[in-house]
Amino acid sequence: MTPDQQFARIIKFAICGFVLLFGYFIFADMTAPLTPQAMATRLVTKVAPQVSGKVTRVVVTNNQHVTQGQLLFEIDPAPYQLALEQAQLNLEQALQDNAELDAQIAAAKATVVADEADLEQAQREAKRLHALVADNSVSRQSEEQSDTEVKTAQATLDAARATLRRLEVSRGNIGDDNLRMRLAKNQLDQAKLNLSYTQVKADEDGIVSNLQLQQGSVLASNAPVMALVSDKLDVIADFREKTIRNVTSGYRAYVTFDGNPGKLYAAAVSSVDAGVSAGQFTADGSLASPEQSNRWVRDAQRLRLHFKLDGRVDHELAAGARATVQLAPESGVMSWFAKGQIKFIALLHYIY
Repeated sequence: MTPDQQFARIIKFAICGFVLLFGYFIFADMTAPLTPQAMATRLVTKVAPQVSGKVTRVVVTNNQHVTQGQLLFEIDPAPYQLALEQAQLNLEQALQDNAELDAQIAAAKATVVADEADLEQAQREAKRLHALVADNSVSRQSEEQSDTEVKTAQATLDAARATLRRLEVSRGNIGDDNLRMRLAKNQLDQAKLNLSYTQVKADEDGIVSNLQLQQGSVLASNAPVMALVSDKLDVIADFREKTIRNVTSGYRAYVTFDGNPGKLYAAAVSSVDAGVSAGQFTADGSLASPEQSNRWVRDAQRLRLHFKLDGRVDHELAAGARATVQLAPESGVMSWFAKGQIKFIALLHYIY
């Protein structure tokens, strides 16, 4: 075989190999897609005090791991202790005011009873005088005076009843349903709550990050002062939409992290995002902006998948750690090839 024939044979083998490899990658991309556009993410909670004041103590350090309910820092409690004492005094004042109103109501009821008796007496006297006037036994002036006394007694009774009603309205309901007591207890509960807010605690397990806080700092309420990175790990990966048309929650996958080369982790799809930002439009009154492109074949849209690892990683992964995700068919030869692909990528991470 001449050198030209050997070269032609090599070219034919190379072309056949390229065609086979190209065909395999097209088929593998449809049945066992892989993406390097993946990372480990963690929920980040912005820690902010719910009351304002001066920091008296910081009990954690930057990048320290904390557990749920652990104290992070304290705010000067003195103003809130005074507010609590004031609320307790207001509650005692409400009790005293109600007791005073109860006494006034009892006195007003007695006054109403006395005025009712006076009215009945005046009415009886007026009735007697009317009978005597008919017999000309008393003067007409005495009759008119008795009528005036009845009207005066009636007015006095009406005034007493109005005073009693005013006091009963001011007193309100008896017991815990009394408005004055409810307001005082509400202020007391709010003062206790504000005092408890002077101790800022972790809402979940995590790592303190970006701690820029020291004793003596004056904080405003609801202003973040540190970040708490959650222990819960979420792996996200972006795939071309055509490759995940049959992927649903529970679909198996393999994950390898750049920071842990050579190591594979089994995982499963936990959820598929409902959309991406390109499909979100704001009703701002502007006209539509059609996308312009001169490409004959446009770039494929990528959708985001979330994965849950079957086990724990060998070492702590930072939020944003890069990863590669391989979707694995349930059975068949492609399942074996998929594991081989991601294993090869994991070994390459030793180099790059």
